[in-house]
Amino acid sequence: MPVKSKSKIAKPQPVERGSELSARCPVRDVLDRIGDRWSLLVLLTLSDGTMRFSVLKRAIGDISQRMLAQTLRTLEQDGLLTRTVFPSVPPRVDYTLTPMGYSLLAKLEPLVEWAEVNHPAVKAARKAYVPPLRATAL
Repeated sequence: MPVKSKSKIAKPQPVERGSELSARCPVRDVLDRIGDRWSLLVLLTLSDGTMRFSVLKRAIGDISQRMLAQTLRTLEQDGLLTRTVFPSVPPRVDYTLTPMGYSLLAKLEPLVEWAEVNHPAVKAARKAYVPPLRATAL
């Protein structure tokens, strides 16, 4: 049964891919950055506090060093975390969420809670899904 939304947020209008309007859309711009495979996990992991690169990598687990570095750079560029380098041998680098990073997480917490509650049902639906025959798919 569909759930009726009482949201007062305007629904997005269709936009041509690659158009100027598409490039200026704030929702698309932000979701392109945080909607990748790793950004949300990095932000959630940093919600516990400041972490060094190696601790962060261990906490996430299955992310490569290269992908973690790239994700951290992107999140820093967007102002969601800060990177602090300490002049020591070996160099120590800490990552911390910014106030904007924490404000984003506050908005994403309901989504994370929904995912945790509904994950078994989503997995069951995926397993039970039978794709339509090719001739009737379109």
